[in-house]
Amino acid sequence: MIYFDNGSTSHPKAPGVADAVRDIIERGCFNINRGGYAGAYEVADLVFSTREKIAKLFDCPTGRQVVFTGGVTLALNIALKGLLRPGDRVVITQMEHNAVLRPLAQLRAQGVVVDTARCFTDGRLDLSDMEAKITERTRLVVMTHASNVCGAILPVREVGAICRARGARLLVDCAQTAGVLPISMRRDNIDILAFSGHKSLLATQGIGGLVLSQELAGEMVPLVAGGTGSYSETADMPAELPDRLEAGTLNIPGIAALSAALDYIEETGVENVYARETALLKHLTDSVNAVSGVRIAGPSNLADKIAVAALDFPDMDNAVVAARLDEEYGIMTRCGLHCAPDAHKALGTFPRGAVRCSLGYFNTETEIDLFADALKQIVKGR
Repeated sequence: MIYFDNGSTSHPKAPGVADAVRDIIERGCFNINRGGYAGAYEVADLVFSTREKIAKLFDCPTGRQVVFTGGVTLALNIALKGLLRPGDRVVITQMEHNAVLRPLAQLRAQGVVVDTARCFTDGRLDLSDMEAKITERTRLVVMTHASNVCGAILPVREVGAICRARGARLLVDCAQTAGVLPISMRRDNIDILAFSGHKSLLATQGIGGLVLSQELAGEMVPLVAGGTGSYSETADMPAELPDRLEAGTLNIPGIAALSAALDYIEETGVENVYARETALLKHLTDSVNAVSGVRIAGPSNLADKIAVAALDFPDMDNAVVAARLDEEYGIMTRCGLHCAPDAHKALGTFPRGAVRCSLGYFNTETEIDLFADALKQIVKGR
């Protein structure tokens, strides 16, 4: 089995993750803010320390700014639907995932104005077009940190500087980059960060979150209302973070998994994860370029992308290639539009999609060699 679908979810998970989940379940998976006993206080300490780890990873002042959700899609919905009102103007990029496009389609129907900054045919953002579209009337800019389709890294820092100069807020979707690329909310002028725990952060599915300021949270209408274990005397959601945006029971096993994964990433070093994955990407790129009849969509300069390669087979059905890789060689990729149709339009792979190989820290050069041999056999036997 060769797993090249880490852009969907990482496999394997970080060492220690399975033990952390089992331990919290066996010792007592109690709720926080709902029990006046030692076990509940211990779990509250776990949640608090995990918030602090996230705050450190993303360079924000305090763990109280970290809101846990069921994943990055829910986090984006909470941010977009909580912040935007009819008449507000939003700028996005062509690389956005449906986790951004679909909530904005709902909001557009309610009167929110959405404008899209174009990307080049290799997926890189046209920064001049983005700058032209961000005006003093722009309420929010939403951008992915790196494309889940082709791996193109978008210039978050430069866009953040433009937003700050023109009074716009910046929301960054770092689903594909958290744990791989260094992210500083303060340095890059990021107002809201949405993250996923189960991709490059190497934790389990069902955990993600938002990082944002108390000031910005005060402008948001909570998407979900309910019990928080605090300020129970009032019918209104609490004003303070994280309670304001964390109604209901938290995914405690998921937070335990995330805590263990964050420990592993800190011990390994984000810069070392990036270096390893870039080396694997170079090996994959060189190997695929040696196979006739296949094109890699996206940036040609590896410094402009994370370890994702979108393969297009002009003379074959991409879906057939992906199916044969799985059925005949045990190689798992992902074919299709990857929930990002506009990205494929920019890359010239719409509507047929592409065969995506998304590498992870635990992949090997040997796996890539076997993959390249499989491609040669498939192309030769078409």
